[in-house]
Amino acid sequence: MTDDPYRRLEDASAPEVSEWTEKQESAYQAAADGWRARESLYAELTSLSERLGVGSAPRPAGGRLFLTRVLPGAEHPELVVVEPSGAVRVLVDPARADPSGGTTLEEWEPSWDGRLLSYQLAPGGREDAALYVLDVDSGRLVDGPIDRVRRTTVAWLPDGSGFYYVRRLHPSLNPGEGQYHRRVRLHLIGTDADDDPVIFGTGREKTQHYTVRVSADGRWLVVSAAAGTAPRKDVWLADLTAAPLRAPLLRTVQEGVDARSLLHIRPGTDADGRCYLSTDLHTRRGRVVTATPGEPTPETWTDLIPEDPEAVLEDFAILDGPESARPVMLVVRTRHAVSEITVHDLADGSLLGSVPIPPCGTVGKVRVAASDAHQAWFVYTDFGTPPVVLRYDARTGALDTWPVPGTLAPVPTPDLTTRQVTFTSLDGTLVRMFVIARRDTPDRPRPTLLTGYGGFAQSLTPAYSPEAIAWVRAGGVYAVANLRGGGEEGEDWHRAGMLDRKQNTFDDFHAAAGHLVASGWTTSRQLGIWGASNGGLLVGVALTQRPAAYGAVVCMAPLLDMARYELFGLGPSWVGEYGSATDPDQYAYLLTYSPYHHVRSGTAYPAVLLAVFDGDSRVDPLHARKMCAALQDSTSSGKPILFRLERGAGHGARATSRRAALFADTLAFFTDQLGPIQPVPDA
Repeated sequence: MTDDPYRRLEDASAPEVSEWTEKQESAYQAAADGWRARESLYAELTSLSERLGVGSAPRPAGGRLFLTRVLPGAEHPELVVVEPSGAVRVLVDPARADPSGGTTLEEWEPSWDGRLLSYQLAPGGREDAALYVLDVDSGRLVDGPIDRVRRTTVAWLPDGSGFYYVRRLHPSLNPGEGQYHRRVRLHLIGTDADDDPVIFGTGREKTQHYTVRVSADGRWLVVSAAAGTAPRKDVWLADLTAAPLRAPLLRTVQEGVDARSLLHIRPGTDADGRCYLSTDLHTRRGRVVTATPGEPTPETWTDLIPEDPEAVLEDFAILDGPESARPVMLVVRTRHAVSEITVHDLADGSLLGSVPIPPCGTVGKVRVAASDAHQAWFVYTDFGTPPVVLRYDARTGALDTWPVPGTLAPVPTPDLTTRQVTFTSLDGTLVRMFVIARRDTPDRPRPTLLTGYGGFAQSLTPAYSPEAIAWVRAGGVYAVANLRGGGEEGEDWHRAGMLDRKQNTFDDFHAAAGHLVASGWTTSRQLGIWGASNGGLLVGVALTQRPAAYGAVVCMAPLLDMARYELFGLGPSWVGEYGSATDPDQYAYLLTYSPYHHVRSGTAYPAVLLAVFDGDSRVDPLHARKMCAALQDSTSSGKPILFRLERGAGHGARATSRRAALFADTLAFFTDQLGPIQPVPDA
């Protein structure tokens, strides 16, 4: 199909589209009512979700600890403060702000002294949040709402008088482009946000997005910028003691350089002092370098932690509390998608040891206090272990579990094994995949679910997954493939699966499926595939390129019409990843794989469930509507092509019960299509 016969389904407000949607919802409900496993799966997923417990690692500020937690039975994480005395108070509860459950907590940041807290709430799952400021002692709102913020970072001034942040221009200034045109601004507490001066961003490309940070002593402002999701980040630095706060003199650290860099400045660092950057400039897996704020450009950088040829740098943190024997740096890497932490001397980068985290897991962002920094907190998880906060003490080298007040103790799932396997893709590239099952080796082919992502340098690493556990507990197999286009093996791995090399991602996925079949885990008839967002594109391509290789497909919030994707949602932000239809060469390769354009009449397609959300501000549901209609009119298999629309939900975060319902339906659909799952005998 090279034309566009279902374009009429793009406009959700058109009466014809409303009528079509109502018919699809009725058909979906009729089918779902026949899935016998649906209710039991919902109960299982709800029970497993109660173990989530931790939402974030503690952020220390002013002697207090701020974090999010998920209480048993709660619909959303709540933001709490732990006082030095150990007392715990709830500061922000999205369910209290919106009893309907449709509002989500997005970004939040305490002031350096812990007296104030900025937080962002987004209604309807749309991720278009409003920013508020709370007095921590009294719980009283002291500022906000400030609208037109979308997951902005907040860089507090050290005295709590205000902060730098990112806000979009008013939509009236750029009709039809309300999600773009961001600007860095300065806001002083209690003033009108519409009067906030623009610090940076005027005249720059509309898809530019920015992050801001201020050093704990208030001297240095760091601004980073990237065009959409392009694999390049520009960085600027300003000395806030050298100019007014509303007009800082931003000096270029890195601009127009094909690299991502992150600048970290310790409190008290002067212009001739030492600052630290993580960068993939000249190294695709990342290194840590040092510079001086007075001369921070790449020509002056000195290696501190060199690149590891087989591991990707993810994070670093400095522990230099006065009680420690020496200042050290914790370095977090992922080796083939598995986290590790090493300890280095801060002076020369020499390796001192490692932090003994459990194997085959994932470590989140490392948090350290701005002063008296001898402890670090981070979240650990793996496929069978709910997120847990671990605390490292640089004075003793000890690692312990930091209990999150009020939550259930994390309990690893028994009788669940994870193997990382390696297979060969079409062009000979070695690709890795996690296989989660009840035993190390297959006893017979079983219903198996395969997922992947392969885009935007995002990595699929081990993480607690109620849906994976529920499927495996029932006797199935669950697999996660680390495809080119992702970040699992560094920036070269990412670029090998973007733009005109995107087919590599799909070839890797086909090879993953073939490996599962050849190894005896499953058969093509018993193999289900699922993906969301860019992963939805992935499985959409898989079902159109090799319809006979898969028994069932779940396609969530997918991109499917690659000829018109940049006209809707956040599409223009992704041109650096996919290419643009306005460029003839890029348009040509977009059409080589665009799933919507490769639906063929008379083809025996597998059963397909397209799941979308009406509050999705990233990927418009029109992709799924058009694809659903095309498949229904073309398939010869007689297998169902279903359309599931969730109202009042967006692309990402949602209430616990909504997530449980979504994946209960997903797993029930797979159970219905792939055949009964039989218990696994004892090994």
